[in-house]
Amino acid sequence: MITPALSPARIAEAPRLIPPVFLDSALRTSPDLDRHLGLSLWLKDETDNPIRSFKGRGAGLFVARELNEASTLVAASAGNFGQGLTYAAARAGHKVIVFAAETASPLKIEAMRGFGAHVILHGRDLDDAKAEAMAFAAGKGFRFVEDGAEPAIAEGAGTVALEISAALPDLDAVFIPLGNGALATGMGCWLKHRSPRTRVVAVAAEGAPCMAHSFSSGRLTQMPAVDTIADGIAVRVPVSFAVDTMKGTVDEVMLVNDEAILEAMRLIRRHLGSIVEPAGAAGLAGLLAHRQDYSGSRIATVLCGANLTHEQIARWLPSN
Repeated sequence: MITPALSPARIAEAPRLIPPVFLDSALRTSPDLDRHLGLSLWLKDETDNPIRSFKGRGAGLFVARELNEASTLVAASAGNFGQGLTYAAARAGHKVIVFAAETASPLKIEAMRGFGAHVILHGRDLDDAKAEAMAFAAGKGFRFVEDGAEPAIAEGAGTVALEISAALPDLDAVFIPLGNGALATGMGCWLKHRSPRTRVVAVAAEGAPCMAHSFSSGRLTQMPAVDTIADGIAVRVPVSFAVDTMKGTVDEVMLVNDEAILEAMRLIRRHLGSIVEPAGAAGLAGLLAHRQDYSGSRIATVLCGANLTHEQIARWLPSN
């Protein structure tokens, strides 16, 4: 079966199907942060919703558009996608089974269960859990839902860019965290349609570079392991559909190390008073690493998740 390409028309129609609680998120600014960076920056804050991440957009659209009869869905998640899928699916009468790594955040595991998911822990990382989830779904005859591989999920995520472009029609660049690729491809699809002059920059973790290497080489490149604090984008095995789709939706992929991500998290807390998880700060981290190239520019990024334990906050974001 050939998976259809992403569609700007479907992104434009998506808001009527996505739960309203995930739409119209705030665009935040800080004059002090602008002065620090030497440019104008808008941060799309996707953390003020029931799952504290952007994942409700794509999951909500997928459930509304792709599912009819009550069914059992199987997915793999580091936590935020599992929350989004369960939030939408359970309300529509579907059951959800989520496989997560044994190392997954306990906060995210409990949140998935709280929304109604049956969570099964397996393996050392997300991709171990994904392989087990795929085998389980095939054996049971359940539908496997892969984040990054479903057009509806990417198109739902693309509504982030739809809202940004409506408010800010003349941006020079948008920096987007890159994990399985749904956010980058969905946003990129819309921006290439509505604002082709805007440079679309996807930002992956240096310790999880498979999507970046696959994009640059044109060949799917797996990694033997991942090593980053950004669990939300810690992908070891690239998603083929997302890599193919990035060719027409993303201009550049850059890698950032954990130190840059921590600097971005601390700047967000200092200037906006917000706590975001490492994956949620990856876009800003990419901008920090290349801000000299964007001096005086108009830039946007996405704060795409904010699910941190108290221990993580104390370790990464000390109050003094």
